[in-house]
Amino acid sequence: MTKTILIVEDDQSIRDMLKMLLEHHDYHVLEAKDYPDAIKLSQSAPFHLVLLDWMLPGGNGIQFIKHLKKHAITERIPVIMLTAKQQESDQILGFDSGADDYMTKPFSNKALLARIKALLRRSYPVGCDILEFGDLKLDTQSHSVIAEDHEIELGPTEYKLLLFFMTKPERVFTRDQLIDHVWGHDAYIDDRTIDVHIGRLRKQLELSAHDKFIQTVRGAGYRFSAKIQK
Repeated sequence: MTKTILIVEDDQSIRDMLKMLLEHHDYHVLEAKDYPDAIKLSQSAPFHLVLLDWMLPGGNGIQFIKHLKKHAITERIPVIMLTAKQQESDQILGFDSGADDYMTKPFSNKALLARIKALLRRSYPVGCDILEFGDLKLDTQSHSVIAEDHEIELGPTEYKLLLFFMTKPERVFTRDQLIDHVWGHDAYIDDRTIDVHIGRLRKQLELSAHDKFIQTVRGAGYRFSAKIQK
């Protein structure tokens, strides 16, 4: 399955070079030119790995790693820092903040590709990428959802909601908790927006009769459950 890599880099020439390199090796690429762009993409577009610069307009790479690690949907996404900061103390801070690898500029394209391949292999081992709930299956590598051998097309937000629910079944989550885990605590999302996306997800699951799994708990929030509500 094609992996998606997010490039977070303010230097367009480096960003363009990385994009060309990765696409030539059959990766799908997302791009962020600054910290706000990276935050926005982390809340809306699924990806498998991040190539991350340290110094960014509007924030920095360390802040972005901490943002990813705070949320269940993104906490396990591997990060390779690509930076001009070469001091040992900088590398230690990068690793301590949650980076999985650290390369200094200028770097070897071949070495970068080898590290990407190795990190993806460790992070997404074969056979550990399928979530199942009854006959509903979610493939975290291809970002596909299958029910009764038919693929269900979901929008990116609905996919992230379903992924979160399937990793935390039978638990009730308030709207604020869903915002924090799926969009991030710094996202400006109101209760009505949550309800709209829940409604869309239910509608997309309706044809396969899996909409009943997403249940409203009056006065509390939502849960993902196989237990039939009375």
